[in-house]
Amino acid sequence: MSKPKVAFYWCASCGGCEEAVVDIGEDILKVVEAVDIVFWPVALDFKEDDLEKVDRLAVSFINGAVRSDDQERVVKLLREKSDIVVAFGTCACFGGVAGGLGNLYGGDSMLKRAFIETPSTVNPSGVMPSEKTDTPAGRLTLPPFHETANALRNVIEVDYYLPGCSVPKDLVMYAVSSILAGKLPAKGSYLMPPDIKGNLCDVCERKDTLPKNAELKIHEMKRPHQINIDTEKCFIAQGLLCMGMATNAGCGMERTGRCIRVNMPCRGCFGPTEANPDQGTAMLTALAAMLDTSDNEAVGRLVDSIVDPEGTLYRYTHLSIEGK
Repeated sequence: MSKPKVAFYWCASCGGCEEAVVDIGEDILKVVEAVDIVFWPVALDFKEDDLEKVDRLAVSFINGAVRSDDQERVVKLLREKSDIVVAFGTCACFGGVAGGLGNLYGGDSMLKRAFIETPSTVNPSGVMPSEKTDTPAGRLTLPPFHETANALRNVIEVDYYLPGCSVPKDLVMYAVSSILAGKLPAKGSYLMPPDIKGNLCDVCERKDTLPKNAELKIHEMKRPHQINIDTEKCFIAQGLLCMGMATNAGCGMERTGRCIRVNMPCRGCFGPTEANPDQGTAMLTALAAMLDTSDNEAVGRLVDSIVDPEGTLYRYTHLSIEGK
């Protein structure tokens, strides 16, 4: 009996989700024994022609936002050939940093910043990438770079979502095992163990140090480098913006949270809870209940103390609210 055929594909992201697959360590041998990986360009010598020859795929794991013509063409081909498509990692699920926040500036602005304006760039002639360049060896081409990026679900139908920046290795194995066993939740769900529910605050080991709203009075939001962070006290109670209240649980380190375990506030990379898909609004609502004043000027000062509110509250999920 032939093994199920599986594909992995990398769109616009940092590449950490590709590393997450490798990070499962020796368990990758179990995956290789159970499935036939027929398309994984970043790891093995697969070309688009190889994908076109594949008859049917059991599942495709696609990471990254969709930013170029090549990426859009390949993900549509993967959707056409796949029984199941998994948005693998936060960039595919919600846009991520490179995709979602990049849309605040647009493609041309991003390229100008990267190739001309950064302090470390030496480009006195202002040379920019070109889609077509003629050389003595022939014409070289690059895929057109879209002005804006899209979350995967805005380009193709997605069956399941597996968030994380990057995806924890135990959840990678859980997803693969669940698909092979045919034990899957309703389509459109997070593909994670059923015991992972609610937000990160629900499972945080510091939650008991967060005073009740009536007792918690916030004057301003600080940044981590501005204070000596108590290793046992709730970050919100210390005046630090921690996105745990609006972020789905499940990011690892015994589910307490990978960042929290190294004494850093949650940045929200696991995306919104299924109960409240607008992560930024959920966080703002939670903060509003903790304000130390109803005076409009004081409220304004508190909001101003949040550096780059849109980029902070929607750092990973900006595309989830754009509806593009």
